[in-house]
Amino acid sequence: MTTREITLDNLEPTITGNDIVLLDFWAEWCGPCRAFAPVFEQASAAYPDVVFGKIDTEAQQQLAAGFRITSIPTLMAFRENILVFAQPGALAPAQLEQVIAAVRDLDMDQVRAQLAAQAHQEQEATR
Repeated sequence: MTTREITLDNLEPTITGNDIVLLDFWAEWCGPCRAFAPVFEQASAAYPDVVFGKIDTEAQQQLAAGFRITSIPTLMAFRENILVFAQPGALAPAQLEQVIAAVRDLDMDQVRAQLAAQAHQEQEATR
């Protein structure tokens, strides 16, 4: 599978319609982004069960702002519609493989339980 261009129009269905989605926030003028691009592309071929999306922060400024992107490249990973990883900086191939393995290995029932507990604590704190 190759990478997909992600826009405001296809972001939500991409995240909700796939188990694992990796998003690369980048810009043409960004040297580290250009260095990371072939690593991301190669991983997309090696992991056909994972959706690899690229968000051009210049063309999709509303998305970049919505995700509070302040440094590029930034990689985000979603699993079952939940943001489970976000980190700025270009990754080496082995580092990207570690991220993919970690996202795959997550116990999503445990993640959902932790999110519910956190939401409950935040709700209690506002009372």
